[in-house]
Amino acid sequence: MAQSLELDLEQSERQFLLNPVLPHFTNDLTGALFAIVFPVADLILLASIAAIALMDAYSPRNAIVLLGIAVFTITDFLFLALTIRGKYSFGELSDDGWLLGLILISEGLWHRTNDQKKSSSLHLVFIALSVMTSAIFLAITSLRPGYLPDYIVIPTVATLGLAFIRMTIALREARSIGEERTLARTDELTGLPNRRRFIAELNALSQDPKREGALLLLDLDGFKPINDQFGHDIGDQLLRQVSIRFQRALPHGALLARLGGDEFGALILGNYEATLEVALALKATVSYPFILSGEEIMVGVSVGHVNNDGKADLLRRADQAMYQAKREGVGVWSEPSRSRSNNF
Repeated sequence: MAQSLELDLEQSERQFLLNPVLPHFTNDLTGALFAIVFPVADLILLASIAAIALMDAYSPRNAIVLLGIAVFTITDFLFLALTIRGKYSFGELSDDGWLLGLILISEGLWHRTNDQKKSSSLHLVFIALSVMTSAIFLAITSLRPGYLPDYIVIPTVATLGLAFIRMTIALREARSIGEERTLARTDELTGLPNRRRFIAELNALSQDPKREGALLLLDLDGFKPINDQFGHDIGDQLLRQVSIRFQRALPHGALLARLGGDEFGALILGNYEATLEVALALKATVSYPFILSGEEIMVGVSVGHVNNDGKADLLRRADQAMYQAKREGVGVWSEPSRSRSNNF
């Protein structure tokens, strides 16, 4: 009697768990396992193929593994189709697909890759697998409501919800990292690129001697007395106004940066004559007074002009040219080019 009750209880538990998935369950556990796990496992294999392809579509090693998984999965679906129609018999040619798939997977895993994957890559694969599997289950539920039980649907919806939350967090982190990188290469006072950004762009220009362009170094004349007389607030306002005037005088594509204190740098593309005209225009921008807090303030600028010739000492030579312009009081000093005069 007790044994009969145990069997009835076990049968009731099986029906409770399996009836939502298999309404016509006939107590055949092997058949039930085959009907549930087999197609779901194939869907997970397909999700694995998509995830690995998105992660590294151009790796020969992964291409072989993907091909092996694809062959194995196609053979599974073929086996299911033949079994449903009652046409499958052991030892058919289609069975060789499993063997071929396993050989390809083993061959792909045998190869070494030169790519150094970060630990986060593995996490991305698992995330992609879980999201794609959940999406498949959700699609089945949408097409056939009530086909899947609640203990599958609820985790599916929860997984997709968590995936969207993680994506939102990742987007915020990416935006924060982008802002931090921008701030690390931007001058806080003027909003111009800082010395770090300028040096990086200068190195890129100097490494390509075929690109016509010039480096300009600009140092304000008489800024320190103004800063001492009117205070740092007025001095900061003056630097911001100077940077605005400089930007207006520069052509499209030029880079203006504040290198520190009252020193600015500019990278301009073009031939010698064009870049020299820009240097003279920058000098002219400070030829009329600045009105700050009701005060009329005059300031000058000394500009060192050096053409790009592919050498690594452009900054040093521009610095020398700028101090030469300051000593001579000529405003703009340019390295001689094509036998032209070098002071303006």
